[in-house]
Amino acid sequence: MTEPTLPDPRNADIQVHVSGRLVHRDLAAVSVFDSVVQGGDAVWEGLRVYGGRIFALEAHLDRLFDSARAMAFADVPDREAVRQAIFDTLAANGMRDGVHVRLTLTRGRKTTSGMDPRLNAYGPTLIVLAEWKPPVYDRGGIRLATAAIRRNSPQCVDSKIHHNNLINNILAKLEANAAGADDALMLDLAGFVAETNATTVFVVKRGALATPHADSCLPGITRGVVIEIARAAGLPLVERNLSLAEVYAADEVFVTGTMGELTPVLAVDGRVIGTGAAGPVTVGLRSRYAARTATEGTPLPS
Repeated sequence: MTEPTLPDPRNADIQVHVSGRLVHRDLAAVSVFDSVVQGGDAVWEGLRVYGGRIFALEAHLDRLFDSARAMAFADVPDREAVRQAIFDTLAANGMRDGVHVRLTLTRGRKTTSGMDPRLNAYGPTLIVLAEWKPPVYDRGGIRLATAAIRRNSPQCVDSKIHHNNLINNILAKLEANAAGADDALMLDLAGFVAETNATTVFVVKRGALATPHADSCLPGITRGVVIEIARAAGLPLVERNLSLAEVYAADEVFVTGTMGELTPVLAVDGRVIGTGAAGPVTVGLRSRYAARTATEGTPLPS
């Protein structure tokens, strides 16, 4: 089989942090007995590095530890140890800008195969994977297709736990791929808009913003920053149920997330959104968000 081409060749020799050790990406591995392999039993965060700073690091660590507590993880490494592991990984790779970090904490290795967390006798596994990676979406905009797969509600798995068991998102993404769309728009169990398979959603109508309640969607870090920016700019914004009809009829739609920042949505299910290009509210918020990421964040050790 032909060796796949990496999106960024600089990532061919990166060092990955796995349970206290930095190893070449080809040697980075977890045990087949690890809970992330056996059941997707892990929590994670995505971080971005801009100009020698990690944006919103403490907010991401808050969510990581909240998720681990909700999942009843035992013997979790302390905050400083996780922070240092991130710093060490970035330093080992000479990374200070244009970087995305995937931070994963699993329940750890089991003594024998099985679902019972009491078998996890070795403590959690910490993984820090840093890659050279720009925002993943086309800045000009993306197209969405509504998936049949529903987003989890708190009746099933609470979205406030940022867990690794993402099979419903992956199934939705498969639907989007088959439809020729960039991503999938996912609804909640009542048929209201929740989020996409990878991002949170905002709509703009007559200058006012609305975004779904963070019930069946992740209360994203980028989502929260955008809400702060919009309110500081005096833009009306409400969190409420949103129907598909409202999305179709919106003047602007954009999605938010650490991996892609702010991205305009040009069409949903074949309906052109607004003018079919990034609208003024989206452009203004993206500019303000860029100003925040350029000036805020936790400095990397020099």
